[in-house]
Amino acid sequence: MRYRVSDLADLNIRSVSKNAKGVIYYIDTSSVFQGHFREANRYSAIADAPSRARRLAQEGDTVISMVRPSNEHIGFIDFDTDNYVFSTGFVVVHPNSEIVEPFYLYLLLSLDSTTRYLQQIAETSTTAYPSVKVEDIGNLSFDIPEISKQRKIVHKIRIIEQKIKLNQEINDNLDELSTVIFDRWIRNSSSDVKCPLDHVAKYTNGLAMQKFRPQNNEIGLPVVKIRELNQGDTDENSDYCTSNIDQSVKVNTGDIIFSWSGTLTLDIWAGGEAGLNQHLFKVTSSKYPYWFVFEWTKYYLKSFQNIAKSKATTMGHIKRSDLHSSLVKIPTHDEMIELNTTLSPMYSQKIAIRHENRVLYQMKPQLLSKYF
Repeated sequence: MRYRVSDLADLNIRSVSKNAKGVIYYIDTSSVFQGHFREANRYSAIADAPSRARRLAQEGDTVISMVRPSNEHIGFIDFDTDNYVFSTGFVVVHPNSEIVEPFYLYLLLSLDSTTRYLQQIAETSTTAYPSVKVEDIGNLSFDIPEISKQRKIVHKIRIIEQKIKLNQEINDNLDELSTVIFDRWIRNSSSDVKCPLDHVAKYTNGLAMQKFRPQNNEIGLPVVKIRELNQGDTDENSDYCTSNIDQSVKVNTGDIIFSWSGTLTLDIWAGGEAGLNQHLFKVTSSKYPYWFVFEWTKYYLKSFQNIAKSKATTMGHIKRSDLHSSLVKIPTHDEMIELNTTLSPMYSQKIAIRHENRVLYQMKPQLLSKYF
């Protein structure tokens, strides 16, 4: 039977009081991508949070951004939302679980076909950014099978989702543990040898890839910008560049990428071969292990972020001089052997897990196309 979303769910039915007391955790649209939530921003009171912090949601709801649907800022809430507040940029979809399995409705709302349809509507909007209205979400219609069939489909998809989530948790733990080990070495090291960060690693800036488009009938390479770095992969909305660019500005799975402008971010790329855009560094070293340059860059990341924030008159960024003034302690020979024995396998495992998650992400649309 065919239903409109407004027949299956209530939309935006709860809001937080402006006089609410206590700590809140705010989730903006940029904090959600393809069903995954990044860490929420903490505020001591609702009055301290951005004015858009107004929507309330609960476990089983779907939140979907009204701006640029093609960016896929959509997520299913499977966690306790006490003290959580969501942006008014979301539509909060609260399903009637007697008709539709909550996660089944989320799957329908996150289908590529749904995203493309909403993006077409958004492109006709007269607002500053391509956007849809609450009614556009409510007017979406889908064929809904009986609840038992929905649950069977949900079970198969959630197995993949849960594996991806588990992998992410393992990687988070590996990342935290490796940093604990590294920081402990810094405190206890007997070495007194130091050198600038940019002598330990090479920081190669990407290119303005709009000047290096694919030539003739060339397929080219997807381009990694800050958006792709944040989501961990390229997609159909990514730009393309010619593959005839220098190897130094190509990235592959396992490469370290450091965003030095705007939102300063450090990550290990797992999205396969791509071209690196400007404002991003590819971090390499011919002398030291990659885990070593990763951990030292991460060690100074907070300081770099503070430097970028201090540049209020321009887009926040750091300079190469900031890399040069950041001093790195070099391990003794024995210390390096001990650290490498522990941290190198952990670093390799993080890359392997990121690669596995990319494969799982690619499997999910194939399963969805089978059932929908």
